[in-house]
Amino acid sequence: MRIVILGLSITSSWGNGHAVTYRGLVRELSRRGHDVLFLERDVSWYADNRDMPRPTWGRLALYEDFAVLAARHERDVRSADLVIVGSFVPDGIVVGEWVCDRAQGLVAFYDIDTPVTLAAMEKGTCSYLTPELAGRYGLYLSFSGGPLLDRIESELGSPMARPLYCSVDPEVYAPALGIKVRWDMGYMGTYSEDRQPKVEELLITPAWCWPEGKFVVAGPQYPETVAWGSVERIAHVAPAEHAKFYAAQRATLNITRADMVAAGWSPSIRLFEAAACGTPIISDWWEGLEHFLRPGKEVLVAETADDVLGHLHRSPELLARIGAAARRRVLAAHTAAHRALALEGYVREAVGDASRAVTA
Repeated sequence: MRIVILGLSITSSWGNGHAVTYRGLVRELSRRGHDVLFLERDVSWYADNRDMPRPTWGRLALYEDFAVLAARHERDVRSADLVIVGSFVPDGIVVGEWVCDRAQGLVAFYDIDTPVTLAAMEKGTCSYLTPELAGRYGLYLSFSGGPLLDRIESELGSPMARPLYCSVDPEVYAPALGIKVRWDMGYMGTYSEDRQPKVEELLITPAWCWPEGKFVVAGPQYPETVAWGSVERIAHVAPAEHAKFYAAQRATLNITRADMVAAGWSPSIRLFEAAACGTPIISDWWEGLEHFLRPGKEVLVAETADDVLGHLHRSPELLARIGAAARRRVLAAHTAAHRALALEGYVREAVGDASRAVTA
C-alpha cells in the first residue's frame, strides 16, 4: 500500500510518547513492503529537541502550516491507499476535513489519546476532532480497547472502531547487560497534573518512608514546587537510553493517566517498554490490565505507598521471575510488528465492508 500518516511528531520524543509509537509502526510497515510517507508539522518545540531528525525507514516531510501542507502534499493524500491522521495534530480538524475531502483511498483516525480525546469532545474543547469528523473517518484506530470502542461507534457514528494499542520495539527495548543497579525504583513520564498525585503517593512517599532506598523520576515539565526530597531527578532520557535506564532499577513504576484509568483497557507505552526490558513493574490498577499482564504473575499492582514498599522488599528471585514473565508476554503479542499486522487486517476489513456496502 501507499500510506500517508499525518502525526504529531516522529522526529522528537521529547515530551512526546507519540514518536516512539510512530517510529515502530512506520518501520514495520516499511519492512513489509509498504510505501510510507510521514507528514509532520515543523514546530519549534520539536525542532529544538529532535532525537531522530532523519528516520532511516519510510519517508519524512516537514511542513510549516496547513497552507504548505495542502499545496505540497495534496497529490500524496489523493493517491494514497491509506491516509492516517493522528490525535493532537496541529489544526487537526481542518487537516482531517481536508484529508476526508481529498483522499480517494481509506481514511483513518489514529487516536493515541482516546480517553483524553473523548473527555475533551464532551467539554467542546478538543482541537483535533469533532463528532462529525469522527463519523467521516472510515476507520477509527484507538489506543484504548474494551467498551470504549462500542461508544465510539454508537455515539460518534464511526463505521468501524478497532484497537491499535501502543507497542514496543524489541530492537530498542531489551535487557541491558552489564548495567549496575542504581535505584530501587524509578518512574519515567512527562509531568501531568492528573498523574502527579500518584507519583507522590507511589514514589515520593515511599522515598520518605524508606530513607535507605534510592528512587528516581525521569521526565520533563515538572514544576519547581514539587518536593522531591531524596528522589533523584533526570530531565529527559532519550529512547536509545531507555533500556539502560530500566536496567538500572530493581523495579519500575507505571502510572496511568486519570482519563485512561476511568476508561480502562488503556495500557501505557512505558508498560510494554519496561516489560520488554525484563524490569519488574509495579503499576496502578485499571480495568483490563489483566488482558495485557497478569497481576501477581507478570506485574505487581499497587494503590498505596505501603503496597509499593511491600513489593520492593520481595525477594530478588521473585522480582526477576515477574520481570521475565512480563517480557515473554509482551514479545509474544505487543511489538510494533504485531501492530503492523493488525493494521493491515483492519484495512482489509474496512475496505471489504465498504465494497460490500457499495455493491448492496
